[in-house]
Amino acid sequence: MEADIQEWETESGSQVLFVERHELPIVDVRLAFDAGSARDDGQAGLARMTSNLLLEGTTERNAGEIAREFERYGARVSTDSGRDTGQVSLRALSEAERLDPVIDNMADVIANADFPGDAVDRVRQQMLLGLQQAQSSASSLAEKAFARAIYGDHPYAAPPGGTLESVEAIDRQAVVDFHRRYYTANNATIVIVGDLDRARAEAIAERLSAALPDGESPEPLPEVKLPETAQTVRLPFEAEQTHVIIGQPSVRQGSDAYYPLYLGNHILGGGGLTSILAERMREERGLSYSSSSRITSGARRGRFQMATQVRNDALGEALEVMRGSLGELRDQGPSAERLDASKRNITGSFPLQLDSNRDLLGYVTSIGFHDLPHDYLQRFVDRIDGLDGDDVQSALQTHLDPARSVTVLVGPEATINGVE
Repeated sequence: MEADIQEWETESGSQVLFVERHELPIVDVRLAFDAGSARDDGQAGLARMTSNLLLEGTTERNAGEIAREFERYGARVSTDSGRDTGQVSLRALSEAERLDPVIDNMADVIANADFPGDAVDRVRQQMLLGLQQAQSSASSLAEKAFARAIYGDHPYAAPPGGTLESVEAIDRQAVVDFHRRYYTANNATIVIVGDLDRARAEAIAERLSAALPDGESPEPLPEVKLPETAQTVRLPFEAEQTHVIIGQPSVRQGSDAYYPLYLGNHILGGGGLTSILAERMREERGLSYSSSSRITSGARRGRFQMATQVRNDALGEALEVMRGSLGELRDQGPSAERLDASKRNITGSFPLQLDSNRDLLGYVTSIGFHDLPHDYLQRFVDRIDGLDGDDVQSALQTHLDPARSVTVLVGPEATINGVE
């Protein structure tokens, strides 16, 4: 389960993390840039559009030629963009004759993306279509309202996919400027996992980093301010069920509090059908088919949230059960039985999440981007295993305050206005 992570810096200033694994003749490479939606600077959707356009053409080749060059060597490439990062990922065979050409192709695509006008228009229309469809999705409306409510005026509050108005207003020059500012060597974390040695990994990292402009690392994001009071956000939406999200900002990546919060969340609603919310909401009362909770961390703060979809006539009871379940766990701590079962489940299943290069790639990327210790993966299991009920209760009491909790209700107007 341990990953021997080697780390260095390229001549151009990119951070590199490398894990050598020879089980399969495959290499996974990821470049993560501090270029997520938190850098949109008032143009919501800009980071996502830039990411979506990276493979659409360079100064010398169009999207079809780029795609065929990857396919020719059996490689797969993809882009992704969230709140913290913009990422480009590659999976290829490790044989030098196949790997080297696709690394060159990857370097060219990232560094020399040209963002053709017709591609910008097409991707903009695709994003607008997705946003239009999302307007008829109660879960999408709830998610966006929840982020706005818990993050306030922080950049995390803006939807990564933008809004109809913001995406419509993004032009090609804005994309070019964003790419020039953030897709740079000094703003890149390069992660390599797979069937190659240190020397080849260094050569790949140098090739990718050298292709990028040097650039500068952006200023750190502002701190997330916690909500000052509890609040309920109501969004009228005609449906047979009401979508509910209850929660607040959590902790930043690397916080010691994340471990007991993670365990507490697993007990509450993150452990599937054996968790408290699933048992009380589904098995005991038949209020909802699916109820869960989750906790995330981020460069500043992540989020804690409980979520369910419940029959409209049972909304009041469901809110009482959800809030009561968290309050009980927070005030009394977990039972010894639930604590031990959750610890066994987490520590037993965690190594399985690192079986593939791709899964390990994600964890190592997080370690590099968030400057976590190299033994984070091993430490995670050890820290979870060493927690007791008092640790969980203390973390919940410190970091999950009902007086700062946000409740989002998306459902029929008469239903959502009839509950507190």
